Parts: sequence; C-alpha cells; structure tokens
Amino acid sequence: MQTPAELKYTKDHEWIKIEGDLVTFGITDFAQDALGDIVFVSLPKVGSQINSGDTCGEVESTKSVSDIFAPVSGEILEVNATLNTTPEIINQDPYSNGWMAKVKLSQALDESTLLTAEQYQKLSEG
Repeated sequence: MQTPAELKYTKDHEWIKIEGDLVTFGITDFAQDALGDIVFVSLPKVGSQINSGDTCGEVESTKSVSDIFAPVSGEILEVNATLNTTPEIINQDPYSNGWMAKVKLSQALDESTLLTAEQYQKLSEG
C-alpha cells in the first residue's frame, strides 16, 4: 500500500495535499483497494461550499457505494473531470491522476486533526 509521506490523511481514508490556502484531495490507496474496481464517481460542483466531515460525493465500485467526506471546509475551485469518463484512474493512480477536487480553504486548517503517513498506515493496518 502506498502512503506518500508528503501528504496528510483523514480517518475517513482521504488524502490531502496542502499548498497554502489550496487543498487537493482524493481517496487513499488503501480505500481504492478496499473498494475494488471503481466504476463511477460523483464529485462536488465547482463553486459549491463544503464543510469538513460532511458528505461531498460518492465513489461507486463493483462491491459498494461509499461516501466521500470533505476533509476540509471551503469552496470547490476545480474537480477532476477526467473521472467522469474514466473513474478507474483512481484504482491505478489515487495520489496523482486520481485526485478528486481542489478546495480554497475558508478558514485556517487545523492540521492537528489530520494524520501523518505513519499514523495513517497504523490506522489502516489496525
């Protein structure tokens, strides 16, 4: 299982990349592996506001449908439109080409609520 050290993670199996007040997020390698073959992704709308912890989309696989939880609060600036036609990219490359959305933070990010790669690995192995 890949868990890039430069990213932060949530207990809901999302990864986030922090660049100032811009956050890119997606689901982790562990999550995509547990879901199996991803066949559909529902992403938030550009311009919409999301609140940390709230549902902001869905991932449908051959096994189940799972909610995507907003890892941060803010405005959706961009979504990965490629996932509309080729959602399986998440299975192949969850941390790069499989990103889901970019968010402009509406408030300072409390990084103490996020996990490091090492903490996330322990969570997902447990």
